[in-house]
Amino acid sequence: MKKYIITGVMAAIAATSAFAGTETVSKEVVVVEDPCLFRDQEFQIDAFGLGNFSQGNTDMGGRPAWGGGLGLNYFFTRFIGVGLEQDLYGRNSGGGSSNNFGYTRWATVGNLFLRYPICSMNLAPYIMVGGGANYGNVPKLAGQGFGHVGGGLEYRITQNIGLFSDARYLYSGVTGLQNSNLMWRYGLRFAF
Repeated sequence: MKKYIITGVMAAIAATSAFAGTETVSKEVVVVEDPCLFRDQEFQIDAFGLGNFSQGNTDMGGRPAWGGGLGLNYFFTRFIGVGLEQDLYGRNSGGGSSNNFGYTRWATVGNLFLRYPICSMNLAPYIMVGGGANYGNVPKLAGQGFGHVGGGLEYRITQNIGLFSDARYLYSGVTGLQNSNLMWRYGLRFAF
């Protein structure tokens, strides 16, 4: 009897392995995307240099003015944001002509940004529209408002540090800004 039980158990074990088939292992490949360096709900601090270029205005002398400024931006989504900046720029007098006087101006500017991040390249082209007011020692421009429209490009080095450059066309009914003023900014952007 023992012989039959042992033989039956051995036959059951042999039959189990015979019907088991082959074992297959399936692996699911998961592609991990790099995180986009441009985030939703992002606060930014800008530190920039700027150049202001006018074409032969008698009030501005036709020579460029140089300076810089600071800005604060907040993006509600990855694509839409608002900003506030303070610019300070001017030039020395050129001498020799009544049109070559020196001046110092500062401007308070508000911006609306629309950007389109290209996450794979860490780039974000953007357009902006806004306006502000000029102050300074040019009597016709002191406290006068202006509007602007422009565009730029930002490159993110890390999630918190970027380089940017943009240009904007300033327009105003004020004599010293007769629709021929271009402002160019370049600088660092710190994002939080």
